[in-house]
Amino acid sequence: MIIPVRCFTCGKVIGHLWEEYARRVSKGEEPEKVLDELGVKRYCCRRMFISHVDLINEIIVYGRKV
Repeated sequence: MIIPVRCFTCGKVIGHLWEEYARRVSKGEEPEKVLDELGVKRYCCRRMFISHVDLINEIIVYGRKV
């Protein structure tokens, strides 16, 4: 759905990095390199990006009134 604002494990604020990460990875850059350049060093925070599935566009159609 929507990337959490903070890492579930350590509490570091990471939500503001999601759009940059998603944009660069969709252009073909390696996720490892992108996370390094964004300053995401902890493996718990990296997990938040790697394991995230962006479903908001698929689910939002069920919330709209017809």
